[in-house]
Amino acid sequence: MSATFAQPMPVPRRLLAAAGWAGLGLVALAVTMSDFLARMPVNELHVGPVLAPPSAEFPFGTDLVGRDLLSETLHALGVTATQGAKGVFLAVLAGGLLGYVTAHLPRIAGFLFRWFFAMFAAIPPLLLAIVLIGLTSRGLASAAAGLAAAPLAFVRAFDRSRRAVDAGHADYARATGVSPSMLLRRDLAYEFRDMFLPIAARAFASVTIILSTLSFLGFGATPPHRDLGLMIGAARTSFLDAWWTAAFPALTLVVLVLLARLAAGLDEGERP
Repeated sequence: MSATFAQPMPVPRRLLAAAGWAGLGLVALAVTMSDFLARMPVNELHVGPVLAPPSAEFPFGTDLVGRDLLSETLHALGVTATQGAKGVFLAVLAGGLLGYVTAHLPRIAGFLFRWFFAMFAAIPPLLLAIVLIGLTSRGLASAAAGLAAAPLAFVRAFDRSRRAVDAGHADYARATGVSPSMLLRRDLAYEFRDMFLPIAARAFASVTIILSTLSFLGFGATPPHRDLGLMIGAARTSFLDAWWTAAFPALTLVVLVLLARLAAGLDEGERP
């Protein structure tokens, strides 16, 4: 029995993916060293003038209560990345891995599962996350975001694995007595293994967007553990007069999501 491998990505896409992972590595380093890199402890009030613009002393300026925005952005990046990683675990487990396994069920059962998950994938994941938080609590926002991102991950993984199941080599393997369980192990050993990092990176981008939007709307993080979404939301009253209060956290969030999308390896014709 021969195993099919994913077609190698073109060189430009491989370079973009490598750049994305390198950037995420730097983010992980910054998060790990955030207490050292940040000049002020988290939520330290009145360290400077209120709404001071960016300067040599305060590169990102200060906010409405005189907090150093550079330090606050680093701390918030740590909260965002940590909560996003927790959500990714659920998205990969309940989405990617389950999709690969379900594709090996009998055809009718497998496509019933796909229809079920596709129905939820058609719902905006933010709305799913809000419903899940309403049924549980804000403390489970990362789990809600991960579960909200899972349906689309399931559909993508199911379709990919189903193509392998229906391929000619798989029909030949079944005809020669290879069991479905062995085909499943082959899929997990080759296909899912090769796609694990792209699935995780794509899920991280989705979960991060969901979590930040939840916090912006008031359904996610709570002070003093502010994430980037909550920082942007807190700047709504001052943004027009002090652009830096929202611009730097928003730019940090954009870079984080962009790096994750690049690390996922863009499909042909797909945009970041």
